Amino acid sequence: MPLSRSLSMTSLSGLLPAWEDDELPVEDLLLFEVAWEVTNKVGGIYTVIQSKAKVTVDEWGENYYLMGPYFEHNFKTQVEGCAPPNSVVQKAMDALTNNGCQVHFGRWLIEGSPYVILFDISSAAWNLDRWKGDLWDTCQIGLPYHDREANDSLILGSLIAWFFKELTDHLGDKPNVISHFHEWQAGPGLILSRSRNIPMATVFTTHATLLGRYLCAGNVDFYNNLDKFNIDKEAGERQIYHRYCLERAAVHCTHVFTTVSQITAVEANHMLHRKPDVVTPNGLNVKKFSAMHEFQNLHSTNKTRIQEFVRGHFYGHLDFSLDKTLFFFIAGRYEFSNKGADIFLESLSRLNYLLRVHRNDMTVVVFFIMPAKTNNFNVESLKGQAVRKQLWDTAHAVKEKFGKKLYESLLTGQIPDMNTILDRDDLTIMKRAIYATQIIFHPEFLSSTSPLLPMDYEDFVRGCNLGVFPSYYEPWGYTPGECTVMGIPSVTTNLSGFGCFMEEHVSDPAAYGIYIVDRRFKSAEESCNQLTQFMFSFCQQSRRQRIIQRNRTERLSDLLDWRYLGQFYTQARHLALSRSFPDKFKMDPKGPRKAEGFRYPRPSSVPPSPSPSLHSTPHHSDVEDDDDDEPYNEEDEAERDRLNIKAPFVLGAVPEGKKKQPGESGN
Repeated sequence: MPLSRSLSMTSLSGLLPAWEDDELPVEDLLLFEVAWEVTNKVGGIYTVIQSKAKVTVDEWGENYYLMGPYFEHNFKTQVEGCAPPNSVVQKAMDALTNNGCQVHFGRWLIEGSPYVILFDISSAAWNLDRWKGDLWDTCQIGLPYHDREANDSLILGSLIAWFFKELTDHLGDKPNVISHFHEWQAGPGLILSRSRNIPMATVFTTHATLLGRYLCAGNVDFYNNLDKFNIDKEAGERQIYHRYCLERAAVHCTHVFTTVSQITAVEANHMLHRKPDVVTPNGLNVKKFSAMHEFQNLHSTNKTRIQEFVRGHFYGHLDFSLDKTLFFFIAGRYEFSNKGADIFLESLSRLNYLLRVHRNDMTVVVFFIMPAKTNNFNVESLKGQAVRKQLWDTAHAVKEKFGKKLYESLLTGQIPDMNTILDRDDLTIMKRAIYATQIIFHPEFLSSTSPLLPMDYEDFVRGCNLGVFPSYYEPWGYTPGECTVMGIPSVTTNLSGFGCFMEEHVSDPAAYGIYIVDRRFKSAEESCNQLTQFMFSFCQQSRRQRIIQRNRTERLSDLLDWRYLGQFYTQARHLALSRSFPDKFKMDPKGPRKAEGFRYPRPSSVPPSPSPSLHSTPHHSDVEDDDDDEPYNEEDEAERDRLNIKAPFVLGAVPEGKKKQPGESGN
């Protein structure tokens, strides 16, 4: 099918300019993507694969396949079994099943409905010792018997390499095959395929280096010591040397090596000793609203639901106005330092001090959404929500009774005596409800079925005012990206892939509601003060200024759309084909890159300043209402910004006058 790259009419009339097609002959190619998280949700790679599926299917049609491990429950609940449309794929599967290995095929029930090929690891486990010997003979990497995950990855990789051998033997010279492997768990399949000279183009993506995550979890000064680590020693001390060897071997075997961000490219260059060929940022499926006010209405509706939770949670201690309350949140894995929870807590303490000193009447309620091991719901938290509901029901019951008495009194032509319209029983019921409880804070997971806060994550994010993600180690960072496409401002860092991406694409990120804390070149104390100032500045905004900022934030969502970011995957595939089949596919490595970016200007209505402003919205108002003399028209500003978007640039290029940091990739 033709390669379509035009943006839809829903993307603010095409805020981003179109780009030239790479003109891959997809009808003469087969594309396979291999990942442990295909139909198997473990972490962020699942989101990458799942969200990218539709745009890839739109481009490749029935020539696109996802490959991963088979788990019975996942297959029954997420996959519709069917026969492969390609007879050669069926023959390759039959070769494995005829030798006692089970392979399952179907359509993954997600947007785009991509084909999936899933390999049953347990059915082939009897080959493990033999395949360990093959791996040792190939690259002298040994796997310990007690590492179940590494052993399973070898079984999966051996099955996939076997499949590709059968597939290419039946295909001959056409169509050519591209195989894209994600993370070290998919590495054995790549290593074995390349060692057996299977004729196909290969791409390997690391979403985070193994050793990088382990080192950062140990509270080391990671980024200032990248060139000083003894890599083999560090991996050995953490008992992951064999995993590290698999990862590094895959990186050096592949035709094209990619990472998800510039900051991870720097890390990979030191940890894995190869500079990435292409940076492939992570995207999302962005669904635009037909009118700007629609997503603002969603914010208001969901904020009301959060307010109801707060009323119950702080019942008996609710000595602040919910109309002057802002909701901040942090979300992610329960990695206290990596995710920046430590610096966030310290900054909140300093923010509290500033709000008191400046006599600011704004209250900030903060949610920590971090899954951790729990035995059950906190009884007092459940009790608080039950009491809130009881108070609500009591108020409605008394209101109905009050209204009926008032109505009957008015029918007789009399003004009712307000002292007698509520009888003793009504007062007793209300007093009993008031004296029922006290509340203790207890964080909990987000689910629409939760008895504490019955909201899905997306609805919760839409109801908050600010997401705060001051991560120290964050190869990409989907949480601030999700905030952006929902029009919710967020705090990120220049050590996250998302933060680096926004710095590269947006002239003044803070003006668009993307606050970037410098955790790379500043001390922890300076970073903490910067985060505190960002949050304090946000608290000083008027309601109208926050609405304007949410409009600007949502405007950036085009940047995170797979329809835009998919071009970097296309470039990686084209480069892999040119390196594996140079007689058929040409790509000048020194020529101009087709994977280019566009730079958003500072919003036209933001007053100019000599330096990026911490408070980059129209002038501050102390009044929490809509009365603001600052002229602002969202459509006019968006149109002016669209006209002022700067010319394309190559992602990763260093602006004139700026020096690269040691080891920084230019890709």
